[in-house]
Amino acid sequence: MSGRFKGRSLSVINDLTVDEQLFLYEKTRELKEAFRAGESLDRFRLNNREASFYLLFLEDSTRTKESFRNAAAFHGGRVNLFDSAASSFNKMESITDTVKMLVGYAPSSTFIIRSRLEGLTSFLDAALGEYCSHRMIPKPVFINAGDGKHEHPTQELLDEFSFLEQKNWDRSSIHLAIVGDLFHGRTVHSKVNGLKIFQSVKVDLIAPRELMMPDHYIEEMKQNGFEVRIFSSIDDYLAQSDIACIWYFTRLQLERMGDEVLEKADSLRKAVTFRREFMPLLKPETRFYHPLPRHKEHPTIPTFLDNTDLNGWDLQSINGYFTRIIEIGLLNGLYDDEAETLLPPISEKVPVTSSFVKEMPVRTQTKTSEYKVGIKPVENGIVIDHISCGSSIEGIWSNIDRIRKVLNLNVRSSHGVYHRNDPAYFKGIISLPDILSFSQKDVKKLAAISPGCTINFIKDSRVYRKLRLDMPPRVYGFSEISCKNEACISHSSHHEPVMTEFLQSGENTFKCRYCEKPFHFDEIWDL
Repeated sequence: MSGRFKGRSLSVINDLTVDEQLFLYEKTRELKEAFRAGESLDRFRLNNREASFYLLFLEDSTRTKESFRNAAAFHGGRVNLFDSAASSFNKMESITDTVKMLVGYAPSSTFIIRSRLEGLTSFLDAALGEYCSHRMIPKPVFINAGDGKHEHPTQELLDEFSFLEQKNWDRSSIHLAIVGDLFHGRTVHSKVNGLKIFQSVKVDLIAPRELMMPDHYIEEMKQNGFEVRIFSSIDDYLAQSDIACIWYFTRLQLERMGDEVLEKADSLRKAVTFRREFMPLLKPETRFYHPLPRHKEHPTIPTFLDNTDLNGWDLQSINGYFTRIIEIGLLNGLYDDEAETLLPPISEKVPVTSSFVKEMPVRTQTKTSEYKVGIKPVENGIVIDHISCGSSIEGIWSNIDRIRKVLNLNVRSSHGVYHRNDPAYFKGIISLPDILSFSQKDVKKLAAISPGCTINFIKDSRVYRKLRLDMPPRVYGFSEISCKNEACISHSSHHEPVMTEFLQSGENTFKCRYCEKPFHFDEIWDL
């Protein structure tokens, strides 16, 4: 891989910096203007006959698939529509093996993939990068065309381009109302970070509780500096005066929810469906957008609005063709020379140098009278102290049990819950006589199970070394962990060769590397 973009993949919107997204929008603007003016479009084409474009749509799609098919054809090369219904998937072949085979047949490849498996392109980008490196094959480009209810970055790029067009390229601020199924809507989940191209962002989330955006996405919006307001229905929203000029609707995916929700289908639809009576309450410059398709029986944007000035969704859909032409060209290096001149250097990721294991001072007079097995003090061994400090007694006992199972501490020992100075403040302790050391792997496991605990090494009834453990920045390679999201590519039910991996994402939170779903540190373990 060489150049700014060549060989990179697009799995989530954050794979492109804000500057890179703006570069993409500017190139799309140039393409669209040249197209309208009838000018030659050759400068926007790859014209590489050796290039192969694989459209692997493992989930139904019309607009995304057709816009990508036409965008790929624009660039020349071979366009291959992968029919999963007639493929080796019916013979239980893994997606990983299928893509390896296709890469071998066409070394200069771009894979555009839609799937219900969340994190699929992130995994393939990493796995196939290593595979191709060992075989001296160029690494393919992977583009996520929608994965489960995780993200849809290419839809986000055409959405933001459409918003910029409406705002006459003013990025100073945006006020956006997002309406519909915000729980399953991957297009709105990509807006959590895609809206960062604007300097000031106000987002109004309009959905009943059953369809509201998951809390971790809302929290991430707030961490990004967005002002976020929540409304249960359009009626509720229009009862106040601060109304957005840009509305983004999504269809309801009630088929993905249980019978209890389906019983409320009529009231849920009413809460997020625009009605004729709302028209006088809108500002004249208001535009409606929708990733499409609309539900033909229950559209959240009714068809009586099609021929009004509110219709922004038709041009939005057309923008998919233009943005995807640029995306394919970008990731295949077409604009690398120009990007090198115009874009600031990519900031180097600072490696994590601070260890999650910290040496603590040991007082020379420290004795071990509180670290007992039965009635006998620990003379030589290890004591794990400060387990789940400040948690409930029930929570501490639960974590003690988790530590013992994960570290396989089936030895002569003792454990318990004790006061820590304050009678209402508790901690857990595990005493391990005659165990003189832990492996590096066990120390990392312990840090991930019980961040904040200490390991006390004891010799001749005195503590001679003390370690304090914080959350590791990355947890992987443990057979006892798994992502609990059944839609994640790493979930065992999909039988793909994916090693579970979690990245620290908050004070007490890990997120899956692939589907990015967050979990409290005690939720990642299989016990």
